[in-house]
Amino acid sequence: MFKRIFALMIKEFQALLKDKRSRFVLIIPPLVQLMVFGYAATFDLKHVPYAVFNEDTGAISRDMIAAFHGSPSFHETMQINHNSEIAPLLDSKGALLIIHIGPRFSADMLSGRPAPVQFLVDGRNSNTALLIVNYAQEIVNRFNNDWVTNNGGAPPAHIVTRAWFNPNLESRWFFLPGIVGLLTLLVTILVTALSVAREREQGTFDQLLVTPLHPAEILIGKALPGFLIGIVEASLIVLVTVLWFKVPLLGSLLTLYTGVLLFLLSAVGIGLMISSLAVTQQQGMLGAFFFMVPAIILSGFATPIRNMPQLVQYLTLLNPMRYFLVVLRGVFLEGTPFHLLIPQLWPLALIGLVTLVIAGWLFRHRMY
Repeated sequence: MFKRIFALMIKEFQALLKDKRSRFVLIIPPLVQLMVFGYAATFDLKHVPYAVFNEDTGAISRDMIAAFHGSPSFHETMQINHNSEIAPLLDSKGALLIIHIGPRFSADMLSGRPAPVQFLVDGRNSNTALLIVNYAQEIVNRFNNDWVTNNGGAPPAHIVTRAWFNPNLESRWFFLPGIVGLLTLLVTILVTALSVAREREQGTFDQLLVTPLHPAEILIGKALPGFLIGIVEASLIVLVTVLWFKVPLLGSLLTLYTGVLLFLLSAVGIGLMISSLAVTQQQGMLGAFFFMVPAIILSGFATPIRNMPQLVQYLTLLNPMRYFLVVLRGVFLEGTPFHLLIPQLWPLALIGLVTLVIAGWLFRHRMY
């Protein structure tokens, strides 16, 4: 059995790599897209949940907080009562901004001393963090103008900002981990979506049917080349991301590659489903792009899932990219341990198993 599957894998690799254009498509376009996204892509986010940690009991601090309550750009999610609540809240994305007012804020304002207000910002999405700081700065500036007008030129409050996970607010630190998932999906889906369709188009599919290979062996032999190519592609993109663009990889490689393998299981299953339904390579390619465009849009790569309509948010639960992006950004920027990513990993495994079972059924159905 293993010898037959291995022979079919070799055949698949030869069919894929003997053409110079195929080799070019596998290597050069993903690297070009990685460079383009790494240097040029920018995104925006409008939804700004925040929390308040107010250690001051004075009226002035309450006036500052009220200024944020009245802003349409922010909405308060909770009140914090202790320093220990800050890190878990930012880790879980329960708030993108935490406003920390010290115990002497009102006293410092009244006595004419500088009164700092600390903003703790989630820096995983640097573009979002910059927007949040700008919005907050506008609110503080209005507060300062009102204070100066009413109190005869007393010194205003000033902001002290700290970004978590991305101290320098580098855009690449947010974009490039997502590009790992995007390009891995692109290459894997294309390779697997064209595998069976290529056999049908070239007239060699009937020859496979008269070989000693069982349908399950043919399916495995078609799946493994795309799986291995996806691992190589993902590894190459990770290396370029870390070594060339200097994006930190804080988490475990074991956690990262567990996510990669489960994601590839899903991608290969979806690719084989498309390939089983396609009669020609053109149909296979169109089917691959028909899946990839909504998969990328609904993954949270470009727009936050929480900003989407509720029905669309439910649809994203069927998208493996949704879960893989959380794994990638968690491992790269936060160093998230394995056990905290289990809620993202088991849906990937489930989607992979279901799609492979469906692909196997379609494959047998189209053979007979």
